[in-house]
Amino acid sequence: MTHQLDGEFLRRAIRVLVVGCGGNGSAIAAGLPYLHQAMLVAGHPYGLDVTLMDGDVVSATNCVRQPFSQAEIGHYKAVVLVSRVNLFWGLNWKAEPQHFSEKSALDRPDVVIGCVDTRAARAVIASRITGWTSDVSYWLDLGNHSTGGQFLLGQPWNARNRRSSIRLRTVAELFPELVDPAREDAAQPSCSAVEALERQEPFVNQALAYHALALLAHLLRYGSIEHHGAFVNLGSNRVQPITTDPIVWKRLQRRGQDRKSFPPRNSVSSFIRGNTAVLAAE
Repeated sequence: MTHQLDGEFLRRAIRVLVVGCGGNGSAIAAGLPYLHQAMLVAGHPYGLDVTLMDGDVVSATNCVRQPFSQAEIGHYKAVVLVSRVNLFWGLNWKAEPQHFSEKSALDRPDVVIGCVDTRAARAVIASRITGWTSDVSYWLDLGNHSTGGQFLLGQPWNARNRRSSIRLRTVAELFPELVDPAREDAAQPSCSAVEALERQEPFVNQALAYHALALLAHLLRYGSIEHHGAFVNLGSNRVQPITTDPIVWKRLQRRGQDRKSFPPRNSVSSFIRGNTAVLAAE
């Protein structure tokens, strides 16, 4: 099945909200200007209008595997990244230095890119963009573990995306365990730079983010996609796509219903094995 882009997106600026500016979010923020420029060169009249949202400030540990410097410690991540992008590319993108919550004021984004590091935060995104008060068109979610992760582009069931057998299912629908705070890993982000590197291999965030951006670029530039996500494993250098196929969606949903336990966040693989998918929450 081929998913087609609504022609409306070819006639106006596409509003993108990036939630989270950590490992995945900062990599997404660095790549979005390239997508914006590619769209303009290809004839899109306005390209992207991007807002970055994160209430965290830069810490010393962040400077080890995230693109922040010692001079930026104590400053809001969203503000740092937007300032850098705007200065280099001559853009006027915006920053919201606050955590995404049920009370966050949203400027009607077309695409929400979730780069959060907890199931609870992902659940809040799902709640805000689902239902008849929301008109978000797409939710692109990224999650990673130590050697890989997954990304998934879905259409939340809301005022914009009505019930349909061909509506792209979201991460909350296909992998409900990823929006279940009860399954949260008790381990908190490490304050130790050494431990942070041991818990995640280098380049995981960049690899996952650029795979996700390539999918979004294909949809926005060519108007259609035949897969809407993938499982990425840097340990084995493999990528397995998630096709836009209702049969695949039903299989994934059955897998979630049949499972009695959830693997640890640092599982070696994020590939579907039989009816079991090993996923990453962050």
